Amino acid sequence: MGTNGRPSITKRNREQARRDRAKEKSERRAQRALEKQNRTTVEGEDPDIAGIVPGPQPREDADAD
Repeated sequence: MGTNGRPSITKRNREQARRDRAKEKSERRAQRALEKQNRTTVEGEDPDIAGIVPGPQPREDADAD
């Protein structure tokens, strides 16, 4: 008995969805690369701890008084 020689429509849809996801992912990567280039940093300052104030922090429930 012969088989269907043409790929099914579901396979075509799956492949199209995979291409769409790959395109979106590459666009997100490009956007992050632009943001990384445009990021301003102070020389010698660690970006992970930039803007953190040492010492006791204000209480979150202080506004509820």
